[in-house]
Amino acid sequence: MNYIYQLIEQVNNLVWGTPMLVVILGTGLFLTVALKAMPILNIGRGFREMWHGRSLGDASTGHISPFAALMTTLAATVGTGNIAGVATAIALGGPGALFWMWCTALVGMATKYCEVFLAVYFREKTAHGHFVGGPMYAIKNGLGPHWAWLGIAFALFGGLASFGIGNMVQVNSMAASLESSFNLPLWITGAITMIAVALVTLGGIKRIGAVAQTLVPFMCVIYCLAALLVLGYFWRDVPAAFVLIFESAFNGHAAVGGFAGAAMMTAIRFGVARGIFSNEAGLGSAGIAQAAGTSNDPVRSGLIGMMGTFIDSIIVCSMTGLAIVCSGVWSSGESGAVLSSSAFEAAMPGFGHYVISLSLMIFAFTTILGWSYYGERCWQFLLGHRAILPYRLIWIAAIPVGALTQLDAVWLLADTLNGLMALPNLISLLLLCPLVLSHTYTYFKKV
Repeated sequence: MNYIYQLIEQVNNLVWGTPMLVVILGTGLFLTVALKAMPILNIGRGFREMWHGRSLGDASTGHISPFAALMTTLAATVGTGNIAGVATAIALGGPGALFWMWCTALVGMATKYCEVFLAVYFREKTAHGHFVGGPMYAIKNGLGPHWAWLGIAFALFGGLASFGIGNMVQVNSMAASLESSFNLPLWITGAITMIAVALVTLGGIKRIGAVAQTLVPFMCVIYCLAALLVLGYFWRDVPAAFVLIFESAFNGHAAVGGFAGAAMMTAIRFGVARGIFSNEAGLGSAGIAQAAGTSNDPVRSGLIGMMGTFIDSIIVCSMTGLAIVCSGVWSSGESGAVLSSSAFEAAMPGFGHYVISLSLMIFAFTTILGWSYYGERCWQFLLGHRAILPYRLIWIAAIPVGALTQLDAVWLLADTLNGLMALPNLISLLLLCPLVLSHTYTYFKKV
């Protein structure tokens, strides 16, 4: 068993190694240049489109509003990576890792824009009335039958990864956090989560979207307000924190306190890796949800979809990172959610760790909802409509297993499959880039 774990670990290190990070970041940079920095220059327009997208619009063009589709995407991406992932990046790469997370997010907006554009442009309406899309459909309908194997590979990687990265790992983190903070038995967390998820996912994308557009904005606002309280408490240290972040990004950081020290390349590596893990730009998942939105304009859908990366990384991740750096706990030697908890506890003694525990619980729960839909669409692509109900039932049954089981090997395997999703997606983005550019330039000539 130990040999299998070591083998999975080696494959994971290969999949998420420097070459993969360079390819994902390089693709984002290429698309940003090709789009003439359109995503970055149109952040304001993206927010306006997101706001206007709250109405359902023409129900014949989708199942949920574009805003609900975006919130479903954010439900899947705003998760443990925003709390534990950011903390891990800073603990291993120093404060400079936060700067490289920002850079990853800015170029990732172009990647996310193109992913969503292609998902909506090449989406299908099935015989059962479902609007379906994503990289597998972009490959199938955009690249043709010779590339069908690539779409199948994406759906298989995504369908398998969903059970780990989007289900068992999430409920496991939730259960461990609640047990630590509130002495709540693992099995109770598993049972309650299973019932809550069943009530939502058995209703399909309409119910998932309805819950997401209510819960996700609330949880993001509350968490950011709590983080702002931390920054307010340490307001004198905020300017110095920004100086430290920028200096560490380009010079690395020497050992201090419990921090072992990190070179510039280490800051880049962990900043980019945790940034991609958090916002999923390059993995192709966002387009699966946005394809269910009511829209006939892939450019407008792309503008709304790219805001998911901005909100996830530039706003939510920044709140965690700045709280950790400003509070000074980044050099304590702690890592993960414990480090984030220490930052909040420093400003709110006796209360801060509860904020992190409850945030982790809600973030993990919404991630389970969002990924349930991603996995469902992947298995529907592979096996057809008949796979939907069995998939939902298996998904629900896996939740208590995740709460009660040690998942080190499952986590590594799911993380590996999650990374492999990027390869088919990035290939399709580069090959179909001319189509995206043509429609985008035409759209902006009209507005």
